[in-house]
Amino acid sequence: MRPPPSSWLHHLLHLFLAAVPSALSKSTLESCASSTACPALLSYTLYADLKLAEVAAHFAADPLAILAANAIDFAVPDPADRILPAGLPLRVPVPCACSDGIRKATSVRYVARAGDTLASVAGSVYGGLTTADWIRDSNGMPEGAALDAGTTLFVPLHCACFGGVDSGVPAVYLTYVVAEGDTVPAIARRFRTTGNDLMSVNDMAAADVAAGDIIVVPLPACASSFPAYTSDAGLSVANGTYAVTANRCVQCSCGPGNLDLFCVPAPLADSTCSSMQCSNSSMMLGNFTLQMTSAGCSVTSCSYGGYVNGTILTTLTTSLKPQCPGPHQFPPLMPPPTTSFFETYLGPAPTPMPSEGGIGPQMVGMAPTSSPPVSSGSPAPADRRAGDVLALFALSLAAANLLW
Repeated sequence: MRPPPSSWLHHLLHLFLAAVPSALSKSTLESCASSTACPALLSYTLYADLKLAEVAAHFAADPLAILAANAIDFAVPDPADRILPAGLPLRVPVPCACSDGIRKATSVRYVARAGDTLASVAGSVYGGLTTADWIRDSNGMPEGAALDAGTTLFVPLHCACFGGVDSGVPAVYLTYVVAEGDTVPAIARRFRTTGNDLMSVNDMAAADVAAGDIIVVPLPACASSFPAYTSDAGLSVANGTYAVTANRCVQCSCGPGNLDLFCVPAPLADSTCSSMQCSNSSMMLGNFTLQMTSAGCSVTSCSYGGYVNGTILTTLTTSLKPQCPGPHQFPPLMPPPTTSFFETYLGPAPTPMPSEGGIGPQMVGMAPTSSPPVSSGSPAPADRRAGDVLALFALSLAAANLLW
C-alpha cells in the first residue's frame, strides 16, 4: 500500500537530511599507484578515558610509537597500562598504504560492541577519521544492515604521503578532522604553516572548511636514507618528536635545531637487541668524536643505517665542517599527561634554520627522559611540583578565556 503523500514526503525529507552530513563533508584523497607505504600521522582525540594499550589496539599501533610521536616520555614504567584522559589530542603513527588507487590506512580492525553502529564507530571511536559509508562499503555490508556485537570490521582511515615532501622540505602528513569553529587560518596557525599551503595541499578553491571535513596538514620532518631492503626504509619523523624502530631497540629524533635524523639506543634496549657498535671501531650508535684540524673540524660519528632481519645496521662516517658544532639538542619530552585542559600539549615545531650538523662535542648515549640533563639542550631537570603549578596556572588561564 502506498503511503499517504505527507508520509511519503516526510520519508524523503528524512532520507535527504540523513544524507546531508556525508554529502557536505569533504575529504582530501590522494590517488596512488605505488605499493610502497609511507609513515603518516592521524590527529585523534580520545572519546573516553582509555589505556594507552586500548588506543594502540584501535589503530594497530605500537604503544611506545604513539608516545614517541607525541614527545611523551616512553621510558616510564608500564606505559601501555597508563590511562589517558578523555579529550586528550594525540598523533597516532600509521603506515599509509596504497589500496584501490587511493592512500589509506589498511591495518585497522575493530570488533563491534553492544550498542555500536557504523556511525558511532566512525564518528566516536575513530573520531571522524572515516565514515559510516566507507566502513560499510569496505566490508560489503548492505544498506541498513545491523551491526552485531562481536563483528570484526575493517576500518579504512584517511591518510596521505604526497611524496614525503612539502614545498621541497621533508614532511610527514597529519590527517586532521575539522572541528566546530575551525577556520583555515586558525588551523594554519595551530600547525605553524600558512593558509595558502593548506589550500594547495588539500586542493581547495577557497578557504572554506566545515566541521567534519577531513584534511591533511604537512609537518616538517627528518627523513631517513636507509636502504630499500631495510624494514624501516622510508622512516620519517615529524620535527620536535621521536620514533621507535628496530624492534624497540633504537629511537630516532628530529629537531629542534635542524632536520637531521638523529638515532641512539632506545631506553628499553636490552640484551635481545643486536650489537649497536660500528665495525672497525669502539664507537657505539650515537657516539661521535670531534677533532679540530687546520682544515676545520673533523667529525666522526656512528650512525644508524636501518634494521634487517633482527640486525641493527650502523655506519661509521667522517666529515669535515668549518667549525665544530654545538651540543646536540634533543626534543623535550613530557611526562604522560593526566589531564587535557589545554587544546594541545604538542605545538608543531616550525622548520628549523639550516645548521652545521646537529651533533655536539661529547659522547651521546640516549635521548633525555622527561627530566633531561642540561647538557642535552632540553630544559633542566624538572621538578614535578613546579610542573603542577604551571599546569594549574594554564588551567586558570583557560578558564578565564572561557569566561571572557
